[in-house]
Amino acid sequence: MEFADAARAHLDDVYRFLLYATGDRVVAEDLAAETMERALRHWPRYDAARGPARPWLLAVARSAMLDHLRREQRRRRTEAAAVASEGDRADGPGISDDLSAALEAGLHRLSPGDREVIALRVILDLDPREAARLIGVSESAATTRLSRALTRLEQEVRSHACA
Repeated sequence: MEFADAARAHLDDVYRFLLYATGDRVVAEDLAAETMERALRHWPRYDAARGPARPWLLAVARSAMLDHLRREQRRRRTEAAAVASEGDRADGPGISDDLSAALEAGLHRLSPGDREVIALRVILDLDPREAARLIGVSESAATTRLSRALTRLEQEVRSHACA
């Protein structure tokens, strides 16, 4: 498979993963572009015998996202006037037109790790083994993380609905 074919086939999944994991359309678009640029540079090292292109591209996307999150943390620390707030960001751009306001607000209030595991397992429907490999944990740990993330999401949705 050529890189262009893999990119065309899996760009939407890469973007959706990044969108749900970051909760920000603009950041997801930038990171999807960065992912494809990185993947193109590293394509000669891709070995189809080790697995399909989709999980490989998602691993590249996850790496780009983690690098972005680290850069953002450093930027926030150096800006004395900017105080990072993890409050409800539901007034910003939405994740998806298919989500209710309560669900979207709940996703925004989750940690990036919770959003990441939900994006991989629920949105992209990766099997537990692939998701665990991408996250860098055992399959049982990934399943536990998903269960806990979904419980937190349910609590967030309930609290938003009651407000």
